[in-house]
Amino acid sequence: MIRDFFANIILDFAIAFGVLLGGALIGGLAAFLVGKAPILEMIELAKKLKIWAIVAAIGGTFDTISNFERSFENGATFEIFKQLTYIFVAIAGANTAIILIQWLSQEQID
Repeated sequence: MIRDFFANIILDFAIAFGVLLGGALIGGLAAFLVGKAPILEMIELAKKLKIWAIVAAIGGTFDTISNFERSFENGATFEIFKQLTYIFVAIAGANTAIILIQWLSQEQID
């Protein structure tokens, strides 16, 4: 059980990181192909993709909400902790990708 928990933490981080970084990089390539500034487009895409990277990492918002509901009804505090940890780790993965994009582009993302 604990092993699965840590495996899911690593997966959630990597999925959020990969969705945001991959989406921004491929979007920057597409911007280059159509004649737009790729770095500026990458920054804009990173802003837009952040919430979707988090949602993709946790497997959709409805599963998380239903798990919260069942955990509160049953009094399972470890399940609540697990779901909150998954969300925070996904946010950390997305933020890490944004920091990497900032570093690559030398721009500040708000």
